Amino acid sequence: MDHRARIMTWNLWWRFGPRWEDRQPAILETLRRARPDVLVLQEVWAADGTTQADELAGELDMHVAFGAPSYPLAPSDTGESALDNAELGIAVLTKWPIIDATPVVMPARHRSWDPVALVISTEHPAGPMHVIGACLDFGVAFTDDRIAQGTLLAELATAPERDGPCPVVIAGDLNAAAGSPVLRSIQDVLVDAWDAGGGDPDAVTLPSTHPSAPMEAGPQMIDQRIDHVFYRSGREDQRVIVEGVRLAGDSVDGVYPSDHRAVVADLRWRG
Repeated sequence: MDHRARIMTWNLWWRFGPRWEDRQPAILETLRRARPDVLVLQEVWAADGTTQADELAGELDMHVAFGAPSYPLAPSDTGESALDNAELGIAVLTKWPIIDATPVVMPARHRSWDPVALVISTEHPAGPMHVIGACLDFGVAFTDDRIAQGTLLAELATAPERDGPCPVVIAGDLNAAAGSPVLRSIQDVLVDAWDAGGGDPDAVTLPSTHPSAPMEAGPQMIDQRIDHVFYRSGREDQRVIVEGVRLAGDSVDGVYPSDHRAVVADLRWRG
């Protein structure tokens, strides 16, 4: 019997940019069109006793886990209460109940906060499915931390306790293009779903064509595919096929939902 899961990862751009409230309907419409089974989100806001992820989960009838802090650090003392009172984190939403959700502190020697990755287990019909969601450091000057964070994700994904009936997934805004030293540890032991699914090698998830493109991020990230879905088989005899990959996040009624494009990957497996 074959099993399937549609994995989607997307950086939601927190409350940055002009008129962030106007982007929320476009985000929701994009997710409704994509219909992911597992949704890994970065730059998610939390404020006033709720989170953006909880609000989206309620609209999409999904289960949710949230972790903070993440990258970048939420701004403070901006003079705007909507920004000053909000936290910035990551989240995983799933179609199936979440069995366990554990935030794991990542190496960050050059930062004044402790960013987390989020490790969740969800009740896929085939059995427990393990997903690791993260946003890695964007500071090129701190590539030692970025490499260490990539190594941590690889170790989490290959831990023997995550062997089982489903593929193990790493997904997120990893702030590094395919082939970067930041991703080497991950690419050594997991498969890039974009490549396995025949995705366009020139695909871009942080485009300079966006009206508010963060050009200061530089050529290592601008006009690169820095958002990724990686996987490994959960069993030695498990064959995983990527049935298709695509980008999502075009403007909706003239509104760009985020400055990032989302990555969607359809996985099928047996064994």
